[in-house]
Amino acid sequence: MRLIVSLLLTLLLAACASTAPTTGASNSTPEAQSKSPLASTAKGKQRVSSDQTIDLDKDSLNDLAYGSDDADLWSRIRHGFAIPDLDTDLAQDRTQWYAQRPEYVERMIQRSDKYLFHIVEELERRHMPTELALLPFVESAYNPQALSTAKAAGMWQFIPSTGKTYNLKQNMFQDERRDVLASTTAALDYLSKLYAMFGDWHLALAAYNWGEGNVQRAIDRNQAQGLPTDYLSLRMPTETRYYVPKLQAIKNIIAHPDLYSVKLPEIPNHPYFVSVTTKRDIDVALAAKLADLPLDEFRALNPSFRKPVILGAAQPQILLPFDSAEVFQRRLKGYDKPLSSWTTYTSASRERPEDVARKLGVDAAVIRSVNNIAPRMRLKAGSTLLVPRSDDIDQDISASVASNAVLALEPDLPDTRKVMVRARKHDTLAAVASRSGVSVAQIKSWNRLRRDTLTSGQLLVLHVPVKDASRVMAASAEPAAPAAAKDDDAPRTRMVRGKNGKMIRVVDRAAAKAAVASSKTAPAKSASKAPAKAPAKTVAKTAAKPAAKAPAKVTKTAQR
Repeated sequence: MRLIVSLLLTLLLAACASTAPTTGASNSTPEAQSKSPLASTAKGKQRVSSDQTIDLDKDSLNDLAYGSDDADLWSRIRHGFAIPDLDTDLAQDRTQWYAQRPEYVERMIQRSDKYLFHIVEELERRHMPTELALLPFVESAYNPQALSTAKAAGMWQFIPSTGKTYNLKQNMFQDERRDVLASTTAALDYLSKLYAMFGDWHLALAAYNWGEGNVQRAIDRNQAQGLPTDYLSLRMPTETRYYVPKLQAIKNIIAHPDLYSVKLPEIPNHPYFVSVTTKRDIDVALAAKLADLPLDEFRALNPSFRKPVILGAAQPQILLPFDSAEVFQRRLKGYDKPLSSWTTYTSASRERPEDVARKLGVDAAVIRSVNNIAPRMRLKAGSTLLVPRSDDIDQDISASVASNAVLALEPDLPDTRKVMVRARKHDTLAAVASRSGVSVAQIKSWNRLRRDTLTSGQLLVLHVPVKDASRVMAASAEPAAPAAAKDDDAPRTRMVRGKNGKMIRVVDRAAAKAAVASSKTAPAKSASKAPAKAPAKTVAKTAAKPAAKAPAKVTKTAQR
């Protein structure tokens, strides 16, 4: 008995001794704490939380203490459940749906094991229900690269506008809607705001999916009709009606996996990753290599980097598994070659990628590929390209470029001029297109035509290269008719614009009357070889003279 008491006292004293240095660390000055995010432990090791970033240019990862693995994360999550259960037929239906697909559930959970510990820690720090750690299962199946048809991105599925509201950077080089740390902070901020608005987690979750404005209007409609305003009493779209029951279904399976014949993979109750940063640009592939990680795993932890280079000027948070972080730091310090093979080029005017490639002496196909430029597209003035480093451009990308760079593209077409032409008599769209060097489809698009037929004199808008504008206008002009082919007795017509804006042909009655009057007073025209406007008497006298080549009937015709 005395031996047992002695052992207990020994253990108690050892425990007290091990906690004493930690107490001293907590009483350290703010200045000392601000120098490094790492705090000392009893064994001289350093301890950080998963949301702190270690500056590899200042701090060391040697002997880093980072949580313990003697507890199960699932138990920790279950102990934090605080949202009232939703016991409805739809929740049971969704529970059975997931339970009948155990392989799908296990794949989701395997994807989540990199991120769950961090999210649970953040929820506990904010005193929020741990059911919210299961929400990315519903939103994205815990895929940080997920992108919806509504352009919602990341495992928390932020649309661009909401992402900007919650300070998630979205630029040419990075999309923080996919960033594990930044998007989690933004999602929990948003959910906290929604709970403060509605005072009910079911309504807050519905608002996360449907929008707080829509939920509030649904509440207002029920209030106006004297109906209850709780979650189950509101009219919602189908997706939102299924949203909270899906979360309840995941919660049911996590709470009682044996009941639904689902095997939960073990997830240790300690951080999967540590966050590090560096002030130098470094290629994504090289960072993965220095950390001794497959590229896919590196990208799974760092899905927000949109280009093959991580910009030091952007103060990046690079997530690495705990063991890989030490390897990364050691190899980074000993690496004596260039860390980045990329830089940027900003165009002063409109340019083709091929022109930029020739100017820099690099491969045009590489420029198009890394910048995702489709064929037959060119740069607008002021656009920034990511290009391979060369002797002429060999510097890290600046902070201003990292924040403000824009890549704007336009179709690679010649500079054009707008011209107006009229359709000739019996003209077709194909004929106009052939004369103008454009396509029939372009003419129909520019003029909003549905039919393939044209009317004589119809006005058409064309966009042709500047150098061809004069030629097209000249080619489309109506050719002048020969003077001898004119018929003075034919009715004169002209084109006028009608009330509906279309061009129509009308008879010029004044011109027609003048033509008739002049024909009555004008002398008869000669059919002989005399001048065209010679008087009839002259023609008769000339025909009366004996001529060897003039047949007799010509004289009779002239006299008639």
